[in-house]
Amino acid sequence: MPKFKYSNEYELRASPKMLFPYLSTASGLSQWFADKVNHLPDNQFDFQWDNETHHAQQSALRLNKNVKFEFANTSPDPHDNNFVEFKIEISELTGSTFLRITDYSANEDQEELKDLWDGLIDRLKEIVGS
Repeated sequence: MPKFKYSNEYELRASPKMLFPYLSTASGLSQWFADKVNHLPDNQFDFQWDNETHHAQQSALRLNKNVKFEFANTSPDPHDNNFVEFKIEISELTGSTFLRITDYSANEDQEELKDLWDGLIDRLKEIVGS
């Protein structure tokens, strides 16, 4: 099944230090991204949506910069699994904080993905007061 990479950038009124726990911890992600998130040993996470569990490996982590979760068994090729990556960037010109989302999955409907991520980011903005 072909994969599609969706990417979008959102401006948030929050410092990277304040925002990062919502992107990298089970408790933070449970507040806006998934119904429930459990942190397991060895940087493993279980994400739950609609009573379905999706196992992921935290494959990248740079404090206050970025985090990437690769979902297990989503492709016959172990190097082509679905993933979601969150990158925090600061505009040198304005000092604004931007969150870049990259969603790599089998969902090819760009409009559906945009609506999904817009809604998720709206929830995150409410939580961080942005």
